[in-house]
Formats: sequence, structure tokens, C-alpha cells
Amino acid sequence: MKVQVRYFASVREALGPGETVELATGTRLSGLRDQLIARGGRHAEALGRGRALRMALDQAMVDDEAMTVHEGAEVAFFPPVTGG
Repeated sequence: MKVQVRYFASVREALGPGETVELATGTRLSGLRDQLIARGGRHAEALGRGRALRMALDQAMVDDEAMTVHEGAEVAFFPPVTGG
């Protein structure tokens, strides 16, 4: 299945605006992130497990990477935002 991955803020600076990714049916958000990290290089640096990142699935914030991704989903990665 194909999903749209979008990157924002510093992640966008490292990886560009986004891409289409092919996933196995039933892949969870954690599996998508791991698949992208496994590419190495800039993907591993920008999306690595030691980095504080937020995720959205179909424009809704998610706190649980165990959620299953569906065909045509839009997944976004971005750093936490602070305000003042």
C-alpha cells in the first residue's frame, strides 16, 4: 500500500517536503518510522529514535505509534513546538 509522508520544520529542512512510501498492509506508525530510519543517512539522523518528534495521521495528532496506517494515509513528522 502507498502512503504520503510529509515533513515539517527541521525535518523538512533535512529531508525535503515529503514522499510517497510503499508499506506492507497492516504496518503501524512505528514500522513506518523504522523503515525510514533504516534508510540510514539523513533519514536516520532526522527521524532517529533518540529525537523528539511528533506525528500526525491524516492531520490528527497521535501519541501512539502502534496505530495502523491505511492505504492512502497521510503521515506527518515534525519536531515538538514550543511557545512563549
